[in-house]
Amino acid sequence: MSGNVTSLFRGTAAHSPSMAALTRESGEAGAGPVDFCIPCNPYFPTPAMFEEMAGRLRDIITYYPSSADTITAELCGLLELPPQCVAMGNGSTELITWIDHLLVRDSLAVPVPTFGRWTDQPMETGKRVDMFPLQESAGFALDLARYAEFVRARGTRTVVICNPNNPDGGYLHKQALVQFMDAMADRDLVVIDESFLEFADAEAEPSVVREAMLRPNVVVLRSLGKNFGLHGIRFGYLVANPALAGRVRAMLPKWNLNSFAEHVVFMLRDHGPEYAQSLHQVRRDRLEMAGRLSALPGLTVYPSQGNFLFVRLPVGAEGTVVRDRMLTEHRILVRECGNKIGSSSRFLRLVVRPQVDVHRLVSGLEQVLYGSRRGAAVPGPATGTGYSSGTAAVDRLVSETNGAGMRALAAQPAGPPGLAAAPAAGTGMPLPAAVPVAPAAATVGPMPMSVPAPQQVPQPAPVPQPAPYPGPVPVPHPAPAPQPTPDPVPPPAPAPYPAPAPAPAAAAPYPVPAGPTPPGVPARGGLTAAQVRGTDGLQSVPAEGRPASRGWPDPAGMGRTG
Repeated sequence: MSGNVTSLFRGTAAHSPSMAALTRESGEAGAGPVDFCIPCNPYFPTPAMFEEMAGRLRDIITYYPSSADTITAELCGLLELPPQCVAMGNGSTELITWIDHLLVRDSLAVPVPTFGRWTDQPMETGKRVDMFPLQESAGFALDLARYAEFVRARGTRTVVICNPNNPDGGYLHKQALVQFMDAMADRDLVVIDESFLEFADAEAEPSVVREAMLRPNVVVLRSLGKNFGLHGIRFGYLVANPALAGRVRAMLPKWNLNSFAEHVVFMLRDHGPEYAQSLHQVRRDRLEMAGRLSALPGLTVYPSQGNFLFVRLPVGAEGTVVRDRMLTEHRILVRECGNKIGSSSRFLRLVVRPQVDVHRLVSGLEQVLYGSRRGAAVPGPATGTGYSSGTAAVDRLVSETNGAGMRALAAQPAGPPGLAAAPAAGTGMPLPAAVPVAPAAATVGPMPMSVPAPQQVPQPAPVPQPAPYPGPVPVPHPAPAPQPTPDPVPPPAPAPYPAPAPAPAAAAPYPVPAGPTPPGVPARGGLTAAQVRGTDGLQSVPAEGRPASRGWPDPAGMGRTG
């Protein structure tokens, strides 16, 4: 593969280059590289479905599609959802754009790292984005109680959660999410992005789509391209109460869905069992792939419920170098995560693929990371801070925009007024009381301060470090005739939402350093990129004139059959 292929990555600041661009630039005939970057379902559509689409290609691309309402009605009949609660878009990014323009008033909170459009899109329209850092030491798990405190302390009006999260695959149980949604009932909007939920097997019915339809301020975003292995078609949908869904649906163009999307949606009714089986196989492959990668010296693999794995490279390994060498020397495309806020170049996101491809991936990583010295990690510093989730982008945001905001929070040693934890009525979830947003009183640099800066900033209390996050247990290399991986056993449902441990009287909920956070040190309490700017009784309405689906699961437990 041509050496200039890697220059394409430097021209795509927020994402990886497209497979079409890589194939063109490689100068080689035939298929592109083995793709561990784009999170597709490798088992769906089936070869027979692709043959059917190929046979009708001329008609599909020659004529206009039906209206979005017609395609949406067919999808809703398949998923047993009321059409008035659904808006179907040209991919999730189109729906994120309209959510931002129509429903996000002035501020949005999101844990990082996550899908980049949830941070970049609101900034592009001048919104304040309050970023809540997921800690590497905790396995990038999202603590919902602390996230709720952060949202109230910042006065954020819109709250986003991706479940499972991209790129780490972290998962939140349905019961905890529903309690969080109810606790955020006083916010303008709560968005639950379930783009990768079809691949989860932690519980039988993980989706909150039915709960969202009955709440006035909740939107659930769902993908079709990722689940069906068809990113190029660009289709997805959101579910909300009729008022919210109707606002988005009214703004969408009449032909925002293309003819390929229509054809696939109308094919799905007859292929439910095949789809369910494809998800089952991806989950099996995920276990096998995690075990193979965990056996590599110095490589950390984080637990995931998506169709991808988040891995930390050995000490001394630079992700961009690994990515480029894997592509040019082994024709394998991986996702290096240094351009994701809250991550760094020590992390890769690797898509789950069949075992034959995983063998090739592991072999390539062994050669790139260790060379002829199989048992040794890449040479590098033997000691360090252990902190690798603060990228240059994060450090820049902290030093340029977040310092004043953090000093404002540190101005009150016992915590901001009204932050004493109290159970939210009717939810059983301990949450801080709402915090009135104070008018700006002073300005430091480009960021307005929410409260006047104090004369003296107390030193923060020591922050206890959590226990090391247990990674997956390495499995032995497979025997010449490997046995199938057993089906994963779903863990038991979580206990009722736990109350956070009470903080000492003199300690703030989020101990913060005085002044801007130094580069290389995690900011406490969140990172802020500032100034950069229901109803009950809904019935599902099947598409008229269509036969009943054959084995197609409902959206709350989609893909659990078969």
